[in-house]
Amino acid sequence: MLKIENLSAHYGAALALDKVDLAVAAGETVALVGANGAGKTTLLKAVMGLLPSSGGRILFQDENLCGLSPRRIVAKGLALSPEGRELFPDLTVAENLRLGAVALKLPGGEVKRRLQEVVDILPMLAGKLARIAGTLSGGEQQMAAMGRALMAGPELLLLDEPSLGLSPLITDQLFDIIRQLGRSGTTILLVEQNAARALAASRRAFLLANGRIVDSGESWRLLNDPQLRRAFLGAATENNPAGSRLGAAGLTNIRLEKTPMNQQQFVPSFGTKQELADLQLRGLQWTLRHAYEGSAFYRERLEKAGIVPGDITSLADIVRLPLTTAEDLRDGYPFPLRAVPFEQIVRIHASSGTTGKRKVLCYTQKDVDDWIHFFARAYAMAGVTPLDRVQIAVGYGVWTAGAGFQWGCEKVGAMAIPIGPGNVDLQCQFLLDFQPTVFCSTASMALLMAEEIHRRGIAHKINIRKVIYGSERSSRGMRQKISELFGGAELFDIPGLTELYGPGTGIECIHHDCIHYWGDYYILEIIDPVTLQPLPDGEWGEMVVTTLRKEAAPLIRYRTHDITRIIPGRCTCGSPLPRHSRLKGRTDDMFKFRGVNIYPSSIDAILSQIPGLGSEYQVHLSRDAESGRDSMLLKVEKGKSVEKERIPEITAEIAHQVKKLLLVSVDIAVVDYGSLPRSEKKSQRIFDQRIRDSII
Repeated sequence: MLKIENLSAHYGAALALDKVDLAVAAGETVALVGANGAGKTTLLKAVMGLLPSSGGRILFQDENLCGLSPRRIVAKGLALSPEGRELFPDLTVAENLRLGAVALKLPGGEVKRRLQEVVDILPMLAGKLARIAGTLSGGEQQMAAMGRALMAGPELLLLDEPSLGLSPLITDQLFDIIRQLGRSGTTILLVEQNAARALAASRRAFLLANGRIVDSGESWRLLNDPQLRRAFLGAATENNPAGSRLGAAGLTNIRLEKTPMNQQQFVPSFGTKQELADLQLRGLQWTLRHAYEGSAFYRERLEKAGIVPGDITSLADIVRLPLTTAEDLRDGYPFPLRAVPFEQIVRIHASSGTTGKRKVLCYTQKDVDDWIHFFARAYAMAGVTPLDRVQIAVGYGVWTAGAGFQWGCEKVGAMAIPIGPGNVDLQCQFLLDFQPTVFCSTASMALLMAEEIHRRGIAHKINIRKVIYGSERSSRGMRQKISELFGGAELFDIPGLTELYGPGTGIECIHHDCIHYWGDYYILEIIDPVTLQPLPDGEWGEMVVTTLRKEAAPLIRYRTHDITRIIPGRCTCGSPLPRHSRLKGRTDDMFKFRGVNIYPSSIDAILSQIPGLGSEYQVHLSRDAESGRDSMLLKVEKGKSVEKERIPEITAEIAHQVKKLLLVSVDIAVVDYGSLPRSEKKSQRIFDQRIRDSII
């Protein structure tokens, strides 16, 4: 929308802007930060025609603004809320607001409509339209100045030092409004000395120093870049924040009592594949000795296999070790795999226990500390910073999810809002009242909340930028719907299981094409679930994990039943951490129908490619008592705005694609949007009624 090329500007002989390049895309909020005298206000004045440029171009919608009067620039779709408010103190608030639309020569009815719209956006002005502007508080005057700019209905809103001289409380309210304007589609170029505020409220930013752009990029990166902070913060301390070049700019006042805002503290110690292999071998050998000496279960299992810890001299030897299964955990209830004395155990967690006895795992303090550390790594990899607010909508209690999400959040320095699952009304209230920027839940809960946010029409009033979800698979169509209904939030899939500490054992990277897993905490193998033989990198199979540091209940070649594949090579995101694909399914929820092995993810993939469908479905399997013939009924929701007349066409397409790709014929029922149940927990999608007698 706005493109500044090679822009220079002078005050007399003094050079204020030196060949500045800057761009703002439609719909985004861009921050321009820097110290006093950097040239920020000068740049806005040049854009608005209040200061002639000495060279370069200012393009708005591909039209050069250089040489145009401020009145014509406002008519083109730009408006400025200037530094210092610049209200007419003897005029009323309403009169000051109407001045913002004077250049457009609007009819009286339109001016009145816009006036009401501005008051709706800036409720602090309600009831004050007849007040003399000079009698307002500083915060009210700033709202009036912003309202005057909004009266022009700008496509691009320029805000110059909106928080100048305001109290922290009013500044909070002001930036909440700026975020709401951004979510409603207003394009904003924000100039602000308080760099922490500006970077937290924007997606991209430019750092201006001495009239030049010295750095630019995603705001969270600039906020966390240790080299940038060292270069511009100098010797600033908590007691002397002004002891640096940008001390007055607010960068030194970012929650200094919290964890230092440096993502690098969570990166692994290795940088090459060989360094990781060396680390893993040491960890594997330690785990074997520890388990052999401390766990009666593992000693018996290893002795039965004819193995002692000293036999393992390379990573290739891992295939000689016996596999561990969920049945082993249940058989060893209530403290399976325990390898330390009880007095060293500080906590237990357990699985949800959908079948048989719960899988209980115990933890030493070091286990808990390790878990918190690598969960913080997951948050950091998703770009979560101490300026984020994280609404945690996963289960608390004996399950690992709530504890992991909360302590990892606090470790990275963000604000935790531990609400737990369910209670949609409270979830929505907290989204509005606390303005969290990150939402954590299961995939099903995320979809439930996304649809509820859309139904209530509050997407433009909330501030969710990232959704971190796990615990179950999700189709591409489901991910897209969640993102869209959350107002364009970025999604991150976070795997984990109770046996392997809990959630947070890896996370989707910013390129969204893989899961990075913590190879410095566990070894991941892929085996054929039938032959139990190792598979090469790139082939799909069952994930098997071996812990490298876990004390209380180490895992040795534990079968997870999750289906994935190791992705060879280094990720394009630059991380040295190894990676695997998103989970494709599970060996224990795969079902066989008419001789064909079918994973729910295969159905996900088919349905996500067919236009006109929602994201929810159910598979109902039954068996005719007389013929013994199996039947499959696939229930699928139609899209919300899809006409019922299209159902026969959609039904035929589903049947065709299922037959083509899965090689089976199924019955199809396309049902109304929203008719299939949503859940804050895992959605049940497979209903197999073919076995009616007890399996016990």
